[in-house]
Amino acid sequence: MNLKKTTAVIGGGTMGIDIALTLARAGCRTHLVEPDAARRAALPALCAAGMAEFGCPGRLGLISLHATPDPIPWAEVDAVIEAIPERLDIKRALFADLVRRARPDALLTSNSSALPIGRIGEGLPTRERMFGLHYFMPAQWVPLVEVVCSDASDPARAEELCAFMRFTGKVPVKVKKDVPGFLANRLQHALCREAFALVEAGVASAEDIDLAVRFSFGLRFLAVGPIRQRDYAGLDVHCAAATTIYPEIAANKEPSRLLREHVAAGHLGIKAGRGFFEWTPEKAARDKARYDSLLKSALELLADELPQVEG
Repeated sequence: MNLKKTTAVIGGGTMGIDIALTLARAGCRTHLVEPDAARRAALPALCAAGMAEFGCPGRLGLISLHATPDPIPWAEVDAVIEAIPERLDIKRALFADLVRRARPDALLTSNSSALPIGRIGEGLPTRERMFGLHYFMPAQWVPLVEVVCSDASDPARAEELCAFMRFTGKVPVKVKKDVPGFLANRLQHALCREAFALVEAGVASAEDIDLAVRFSFGLRFLAVGPIRQRDYAGLDVHCAAATTIYPEIAANKEPSRLLREHVAAGHLGIKAGRGFFEWTPEKAARDKARYDSLLKSALELLADELPQVEG
């Protein structure tokens, strides 16, 4: 199997460009499509900075920028990754077009964080080669990629996609059923539901909840996942604790009242200058730099367990 694929990334937003960078870093010829002229004009500098940060500026030439998919040499493309806005109608229209353009054996994937690949590909031929391929922000640093299968996906092609992701330095996990939220976001939202409920009930502040996660089980998660950690602790201990705690955990079927109130007030987080916390531009920049630095340090700690990209 030739793992060095020629790829097309459709969408040059934050996720699209970071995905393209990870592909080019692995030596893949990468075509990046961004129809917005202003955004496209900014891409060369962003790509150059990203490849320099990766330490492989010589691979910048592997990225070609396009305003439309028309100039892409589709006969050469082995895999397509869609990274356009989260709207089912435009994703379905794009995939219908990709079926027409791409080789019959090309992998067709979506970076959607919420829309099931089964719904995106519904009614299209060759659904066996369509997969969700969910990267996590920032895609150039977070190793995990979810390979999401629909009921029509070919298991052999899923394995091929996982092997390709490992070749690009990613850690793929296979999501065998096309459930809403896939795998990691379901786990993340379960935690956030309880966190918001605790703030809402006055049990603890947002600041203390973040500290509790980061400096207790969040720190352990760098070394071991929640299920293996229960083996470490003893399943009898966990089962006994669960008997007491589970009946008290939040089970609301809609976003928390507090979260909805923030959104209704326009308190959307860093991009709005306020969310659960206050954000000046200076504070946001400092915190983002701290965040990126800690992610990179974590990657260094995990280096022996991550797939390596050839230099």
